[in-house]
Amino acid sequence: MTINRKRYYPLVIGWCLVAFVLAAYAQQGTTPVTYQLVQNINYRPDVADDDYIRERCVLDIYYPEQAKDFPTVVWFHGGGLTGGEKFIPEELQEKGIAVVAVNYRFSPKVKNPAYIDDAAAAIAWVFQHIGEYGGDPGKIFATGHSAGGYLAAMVGLDKSWLQRYGVDADQLAGIIDFSGHAITHMTIRAERGIKDTQPIVDEYAPLYHVRSDAPPLVLVSGDRELEMLGRYEESAYFYRMMKVAGHQQVYLYELDGFDHGAMAAPGFHILLHHVNELTKK
Repeated sequence: MTINRKRYYPLVIGWCLVAFVLAAYAQQGTTPVTYQLVQNINYRPDVADDDYIRERCVLDIYYPEQAKDFPTVVWFHGGGLTGGEKFIPEELQEKGIAVVAVNYRFSPKVKNPAYIDDAAAAIAWVFQHIGEYGGDPGKIFATGHSAGGYLAAMVGLDKSWLQRYGVDADQLAGIIDFSGHAITHMTIRAERGIKDTQPIVDEYAPLYHVRSDAPPLVLVSGDRELEMLGRYEESAYFYRMMKVAGHQQVYLYELDGFDHGAMAAPGFHILLHHVNELTKK
């Protein structure tokens, strides 16, 4: 199901969530499921070499203890690549999936591409270790909001980042990008002295790496009249160019009435829907 310029209303989202929860409950039956949270795991192999890496390059993993072969959502927080903190979204808790919340380094303390490399290292860690917690390495999704969505899209589209860690980006079950830049990120432009109203598309833009053989791509944007700068239009062009390149599984949603920050809450319902659909046997 491909959706172009889709207006997604809260009532529809609510019914989708009810259906998803009922289906998950039916699958679980009466067996109780408990969830475990393990915090502040260092994910970089060079963690001993740098105090800032030890501080920032950590992740939390939240997972269902009794389950096996569950999907995993790797969640990158927003904050413009200059701030923010990892968290397990409430909307993704107790949904039969694992959530890996990732911290990464910030500009200006580091410069591009350090934070992109952090995102790749974190995703690679999940591929290498999720089986130890019961998860299926074939069901890993790169996701995030704003700067986090940008990182997920960059690492998922430009295969060179994960190749550094021995992982093929096409092993991702999907990329779910909440209102992330499709052009080169504004903080990367600021590091070069370029204002945030000057769009650039270079090798640090997800748009630069559109390809037909990428993992399924889900783009979720807030209301075009309420979003930050031209974020909806970036997402719409990203969607169109992926289609032009021949990609068969790209989806675009616009959340009416929600601005850049508020769109994440209803966006989680879309995320759960696609995780469920893309991991069906």
